[in-house]
Amino acid sequence: MIIKTKFKGLYVIKNQIYNDDRGSFMEILKNKDIKKKFPFIVCSKSKKNVIRGLHIQTKNPQGKYLTVLKGEILDVALDLRKKSKTFGKIFKIILSDKNCKSIYIPEGFAHGFCSLTDDTLLLYSCTKYRNAKTEIGIKYNDKDLKIKWPIKKPIVSHKDRNALDFKEYLKKYSK
Repeated sequence: MIIKTKFKGLYVIKNQIYNDDRGSFMEILKNKDIKKKFPFIVCSKSKKNVIRGLHIQTKNPQGKYLTVLKGEILDVALDLRKKSKTFGKIFKIILSDKNCKSIYIPEGFAHGFCSLTDDTLLLYSCTKYRNAKTEIGIKYNDKDLKIKWPIKKPIVSHKDRNALDFKEYLKKYSK
């Protein structure tokens, strides 16, 4: 089931899961629902309290279809599409292996998440390949964005700690 949000092109997907005495089977992505090609698929594993992001490709931006295979995350998308009614706004959702929800985030959003459980496995299906040279980050704790993360002591990479402030991003990339 596709659930529209107030963010144009950003969808929450309630996946179909089938349970029986052997375990379960979940349909994650149907081409008829999200009419995009996903040539680049990756998986991340995160400890509890890890925050990754907010990341965006400045050239060849990626749409992302995200599904939690194990654990739980707070997923965050920041709309950076200049002409969007929701430019500069944040979309947040809990995704987990228990609620069987996925999210499609279109091109033009910065993305990040906080792992709420140990050994969280997150599957990313991306519409474009990652290019490390054109990937940038916006600080997860930027004071202007006011994202309320549900943890006190986040584990954050050096790269993400030194990411751009939102105002720096706007000056440099939003011309």
